[in-house]
Amino acid sequence: MPLLEPEPGSLRPAAPRCPAPDRVPDTLAGGTPEPLRRELTDLLGAGKVLWKVSDLVRYASDASPYRFVPRVVVVAEDIDDISAVLSYAHTRGREVVFRAAGTSLNGQAQGEDILVDVRRHWAGVEVLDGGARARVRPGTTVVRANAALARHGRVLGPDPASAIACTVGGVVANNASGMTAGTARNSYRTVASLTFVLPGGTVVDTADPAADGELARAEPDLCARLMAIKAEIEADAELTARIRAKYEIKNTNGYRLDAYLDGATPVEILRGLMVGSEGTLGFISEVVFDTLPLDRALSTALLFFPTLSAAAAAVPRFNDAGALAVELMDGNTLRASVSVEGVPADWARLPVGTTALLVEFRAPGAAALDAYERAAAEVLAGLELVAPVPSVTNTFTRDARTIGGYWKARKAFVTAVGGSRPAGTTLITEDFAVPPSRLAEACEALLRLQSRHGFDAAVAGHAAHGNLHFLLAFDAADPADVARYAAFMDDFCRLTTGRFDGSLKAEHATGRNIAPFLELEWGPKPTELMWRTKRLLDPGGVLAPRIVLDRDPTAHLRGLKTIPGVEPVADPCIECGFCEPTCPSTDLTTTPRQRIVLRREMTRQPPGSPVQDALLDAYGYDAVDTCAGDSTCALACPVGIDTGALMRDFRHRRHSPREERIAALAARHFGAVEAAARLAVAAADRAGDRLAGSVTNLARRAVRPGLVPEWLPQLPGAAARPLPRTPRTGAHAVYYPACVNRVFGEPRGHWGPSLPQAVVAVSRRAGRPVWIPDDVAGTCCATIWHSKGYAAGNSVMANRVVEAAWGWTAGGTLPLVVDASSCTLGLAREVVPYLTDANRELHAELTVVDSVVWAADELLPRLPVLRRADSAVLHPTCSMRHLGDEERLRTVAEACAWEVVVPDDVRCCAFAGDRGLLHKELTESATAREGAEVRAREYDLYLSANRMCEVGMERATGRGYRSVLLELERVTRPHT
Repeated sequence: MPLLEPEPGSLRPAAPRCPAPDRVPDTLAGGTPEPLRRELTDLLGAGKVLWKVSDLVRYASDASPYRFVPRVVVVAEDIDDISAVLSYAHTRGREVVFRAAGTSLNGQAQGEDILVDVRRHWAGVEVLDGGARARVRPGTTVVRANAALARHGRVLGPDPASAIACTVGGVVANNASGMTAGTARNSYRTVASLTFVLPGGTVVDTADPAADGELARAEPDLCARLMAIKAEIEADAELTARIRAKYEIKNTNGYRLDAYLDGATPVEILRGLMVGSEGTLGFISEVVFDTLPLDRALSTALLFFPTLSAAAAAVPRFNDAGALAVELMDGNTLRASVSVEGVPADWARLPVGTTALLVEFRAPGAAALDAYERAAAEVLAGLELVAPVPSVTNTFTRDARTIGGYWKARKAFVTAVGGSRPAGTTLITEDFAVPPSRLAEACEALLRLQSRHGFDAAVAGHAAHGNLHFLLAFDAADPADVARYAAFMDDFCRLTTGRFDGSLKAEHATGRNIAPFLELEWGPKPTELMWRTKRLLDPGGVLAPRIVLDRDPTAHLRGLKTIPGVEPVADPCIECGFCEPTCPSTDLTTTPRQRIVLRREMTRQPPGSPVQDALLDAYGYDAVDTCAGDSTCALACPVGIDTGALMRDFRHRRHSPREERIAALAARHFGAVEAAARLAVAAADRAGDRLAGSVTNLARRAVRPGLVPEWLPQLPGAAARPLPRTPRTGAHAVYYPACVNRVFGEPRGHWGPSLPQAVVAVSRRAGRPVWIPDDVAGTCCATIWHSKGYAAGNSVMANRVVEAAWGWTAGGTLPLVVDASSCTLGLAREVVPYLTDANRELHAELTVVDSVVWAADELLPRLPVLRRADSAVLHPTCSMRHLGDEERLRTVAEACAWEVVVPDDVRCCAFAGDRGLLHKELTESATAREGAEVRAREYDLYLSANRMCEVGMERATGRGYRSVLLELERVTRPHT
């Protein structure tokens, strides 16, 4: 055992008042029971079977209010794996649920037996016919698919608010639509073809001209009975009319019975039935969409009304004027949105009844947009709007930044409201539709119903289509509160179906919480047709039972999850999953959501329970050690939950007092540490990669992998000892070479100036010379200590470097230019909490500027570019995302190459200073997709803005990455 292995018990949560009723039972402490684990491992291979209790717990939660613990998780890689699992389930009488992003709001992605992950290995987009169509794999996020299509001026029809995280497979399986899709642009209307696996293992590609013949040979009884149901429906005029009427408004409750009317053959019928079937009729392995034009000319307004009813009454007018989107946000939603970055703070003071409409017109060009704006002006003239706070303008704008802010607030509806819910409460998201002409009436009825049951729900939705969402919070651990919720649901469902003939699920699909009310909406005959459809396609009941069809009238009250309090930073989390696509460890260990989910389960358990002990044993590596700490999760989270900061705090908790003292000592004597590190790098470089790697691996085994870095072949040699000598007189800025660039030199094979030499040269060339202080050695941005949770060392170095920087910059009169983006972030923001009050005042006077920003803003306008490469690929660092500097990186790169590409799959490389040396598997996983995209073609230049990120990307791609500033120096260097 390594000498300094941390004690798992240091992260044991405080004892709960009493164990939660929905805690994982002790019988699952050992994970997947036998023989299930052994049989699936033999069938699929050990790498595809997740069996630890920590695996089962992290997959048990999704964005819904439900929690069901699977018995095993299978990570399927291909259709063969899917078929093998289905065959196994049939022969063993087991159940299978497919899960992709886990952003569904009604428990569709949860199962109690075999749960199959169809996200990790199922991503990919192929643009067809110049963008007119797109072939998309089910694990691809909507945002990723649209990024590929945008270059062709096209876009997918469905546009759910969760597009950043939800996957295409889930969108099609739920027939999710979104802000603009309505009933014309949803999956049912825009899917050109599907490839799917039926429960019996038959694979159907609906685009294949021979598909019907092949299906008839493989499943003759299925084909005959599908056509018989079609004939039965068509022979019943009243039933046919009822089905058609139900889809005149948005409706995802139950199976798409109109598939029997729209499809002429069994394959065509199945294509329609699969859309919105929620994984209960088969597995969708590939989707081909008919795409839509991406109209780039936008005019948008956020209009404020005194009441919800007044706003609803205005919706038809904007529909008539041609608005593509009319989104409604009530006062509770608007006030909760102040937690979202960029939302005006004065929204918190909006009167209770205030409601806003977000209205957007889209057009292919300016002339068409002008016409829309004239029509909008006529509508505005007849409205009585209010401006209760100064930020309200009630005007249309074409400014992209302002429009983006409006949509950010709207899309954060569930998470922002959920994040502000009372502590310990569970969040329910309801989704219904009524005829748009009756929206105002429905709003009034909903408000009265909420009041009668003691709820003060937040309301928002796609008002243009009569589709509203509202959120309810209640305590799932309190039987009385659950009964209150149940009573409300009974009344709500009767109101929606009886008074308005509406849809109980407009776009979120039936799920567990509406399945008991399906017949209430549809009536006996259509409901029985849905049961017949399920039995026909899945006679063994293998796929996702109880997700769409359930005769238990209280099924929606089963499996409601409690939300125990954990660390305050994590308590607002509603487990939406928006953080997961950006997380570097998503495909390796855990995601930010899962880290919080695991923590909550620990808290549900009694102290020292077998389950809690097992979770703690796994948590160190799976959650704490393999978190890159880059905090990009906070950027993706609509309420800014920084799980990276939480993991850094957990690292601190695991430190012994001795480790903290040593870290602080290293900070106090960092000059010696820096010199020793440079000597060690030089020695390792001379010794060769094999010997250096062997020595570091021995040390890692003896001490601890999380403390001793591993030597990697991609690491450069040592930096030249003397930094460039620069005069202070006449300097326009102070240049601070980061310690990583004082220890490590340039990429292997690099000929030319070092990075510090290049920054000095190009700044002088532009007439903006910089000065490097003589005493920068021995100082650091403190990120070394910050990222590892060494509080004392962090405090020592943070205060030292700020005091030094204040002196170097003459009290902040000169900017401080930093040549590593992570160090820029550290000096600009991350040191602040660790400063004394006096040094916080000094820090407030500093202007910390990243060297790429310095180059883009101060140098490029004064530099002639003398030569350019043909192409360059960029890796923007996560620190640049935090700082908002990504466009400056592109600006500098565009001075160096005619074509500049940022990969669609770019995300944090997870090298995170030395994290990639401590856990190289983290960087390998984080960069796998971006690396594959980069390797798909050749570029002349491979550029970034942080030395260790460049090492990580070189390791991922086999291509030599270097600083964009080295290339800027080269392309502006005069001919000699």
